[in-house]
Amino acid sequence: MSKKFIDLFCGIGGIRIGMESQGFECVMSCDINEECRKTYNENFHEEPQGDITQIDATSIPDHDILCAGFPCQPFSISGKQKGFDDTRGTLFFDICRILDEKKPEVVFLENVKHLVHHNGGKTLETIISKLEALGYSVKWNILNGADFGVPQNRERIIIIGSRKGKFDFSKIKTVPRGRLLEFLDKEGDFEYLDPCEYTLLEQTKQQPGSGLIFAGYRNKSIRKVGVRPGTMHLSRVHKQPNRIYSVMGIHPTLPSQETSGRYFILTEDGRVRKLTLNECWRIMGFPESYIKVSSMGEQYKQLGNSVCVPMIQAVAAEINNQFFGGDQ
Repeated sequence: MSKKFIDLFCGIGGIRIGMESQGFECVMSCDINEECRKTYNENFHEEPQGDITQIDATSIPDHDILCAGFPCQPFSISGKQKGFDDTRGTLFFDICRILDEKKPEVVFLENVKHLVHHNGGKTLETIISKLEALGYSVKWNILNGADFGVPQNRERIIIIGSRKGKFDFSKIKTVPRGRLLEFLDKEGDFEYLDPCEYTLLEQTKQQPGSGLIFAGYRNKSIRKVGVRPGTMHLSRVHKQPNRIYSVMGIHPTLPSQETSGRYFILTEDGRVRKLTLNECWRIMGFPESYIKVSSMGEQYKQLGNSVCVPMIQAVAAEINNQFFGGDQ
């Protein structure tokens, strides 16, 4: 009998794809964004519920795993207050009240890497302490989508709480990092830049540890304040949309704010072109059969807010192995 999960802050269903790939069954979903709900419904034939703050926890079906890629709202840290008082007013409180009511065996949370440092680390401490107060043993780690088969440097915090013991992140199976080159469309109506629109470095710069190969920049304004002499060509002084990366490495994180999709790559033949929207979907790990119904701008936003699907699949596999005997 398959184990059940709920998909909170479900977005376009990246977590759901990963969980279902391991045999888990989704019994409820919700998201406040109308465009995301349309896309989700098109792909999973299920209309997610809306505002989580308006959902009665008692109405939610019983489930074994609560999954949530929840937004990182500012937390009010109240020190010695008890219960949920120091999370009230945040969306994390809604996760807590559902956990308190339904008591699933596992909670699986995903968020941006910066959550680790938010409010000097106190936000993460509060999240962990609240989950522990609800009866969960909690572990967290930073995982990178680039270690799970997609050529994108996308680091995210994964928090796993269980009533059965602590999750062992070391057992998650990773794969060697690939190159963006293998994920590109072979043909298409590519948007190439004219050589006068960009400047390539005489020698590409391999960025230590990330797999990124900085190759140049579009001829747009760069940050000048606080830039030391001789460092004006380093990638950090160029705003992200202006940077050009080689397809022989991986791509930087696709951000939700870049709704025009200004991602430019140095191809194998030495030309510079824009990454296509389909290529963006591919380096997030979504299947080719995934149905897109929103405008281009909305799709870029949806991708930037989503998860690397293969990373979720790997985590889901270990949740299954460690807590449910791998018997899905």
